[in-house]
Amino acid sequence: MKDKNTLNKIKTLLNIEVKLMEMKLENGTIISAEAFEKGNELFIVTDDQKVAMPVGEYILEDGRLVVVEEEGMIADIREVSDQVPVKEEVEETEDLKEEEKKEMEEEADVADWKGMEKRIQNLEDAIADLKADKVEAEKEKKEMEDVKEELSAVKPIRHNPEAKASQKTKVQFGKGQFNTTLDRVLNKLNK
Repeated sequence: MKDKNTLNKIKTLLNIEVKLMEMKLENGTIISAEAFEKGNELFIVTDDQKVAMPVGEYILEDGRLVVVEEEGMIADIREVSDQVPVKEEVEETEDLKEEEKKEMEEEADVADWKGMEKRIQNLEDAIADLKADKVEAEKEKKEMEDVKEELSAVKPIRHNPEAKASQKTKVQFGKGQFNTTLDRVLNKLNK
């Protein structure tokens, strides 16, 4: 069968039409694949296109089970009888579950009151914490308002263009020396 799959892949690469096998599911949906074997691609055939088969287990019309674990890929094909559980075991487990539920209900009556008291106490503590947080938040809000009032009371600083600026200090160079171009430029800037 590997040879056939390889041949089909070559045909696909060469754009030669590959014939797919078609089967129907138990509910009448038509599906197609190159071969209904593990590892092959599986599609749902619609009127105008092919859609990859979603993950799940599907029963074919002939009674076999198709398992899809990765979308569009056949993980396994087997007879349905492989996975059918025995009904007696199911009934026994249901009886055990019912007995366990009754025992839990009886224990729950006594435990509910004790548990309820603990829950109520926890809720009361949580409410007290919330109230304390709210009081602290209100205090902080009042403090912030006080700080804003203090800041708004400070007089702003204004510029006075008529104010006298400080005097510039003059730099004097040694007298009697030969003045370079830089010395002459600096002397002109100081004057």
